Amino acid sequence: MNFVMKQALGGATKDMGNLMGGGEEKDPEKEEKKKKEAEEREEALRQQEEERKAKYAKMEAERENLRQGIRDKYGIKKKEEKEAEAAAEAEAASEGSLTRPKKAVPAGCGDEEEEDAGLMETVMKFLPGPLNNVLDMFNKK
Repeated sequence: MNFVMKQALGGATKDMGNLMGGGEEKDPEKEEKKKKEAEEREEALRQQEEERKAKYAKMEAERENLRQGIRDKYGIKKKEEKEAEAAAEAEAASEGSLTRPKKAVPAGCGDEEEEDAGLMETVMKFLPGPLNNVLDMFNKK
């Protein structure tokens, strides 16, 4: 009989028990206990995460010591050191020079107006005289 009732009602038998007065009353002490357990669990996870980070920071420091030992042994320099030396050499070279230091971007790169003017002048050099006059008319406008 119990089996037939479960089949007919599906999974609603638990809900029917609560509706008929057999439901559980909420206990404030249990809720507080659950909250404390959740807080303790979060604190434990936080502590584990800090320990893990400290462990990996220590491992990375040991690796860096090994890398530095290899660099010292074979005379290899870090990228930052190479860049700093290159910048210092560039400044040192320009200090004793009477000319100004070279620009990082050559003249004409990125200047669209100058490129257009240079292109027009180049084209005009190769055109015969009458066509040259026609292009001059367009340039004046």
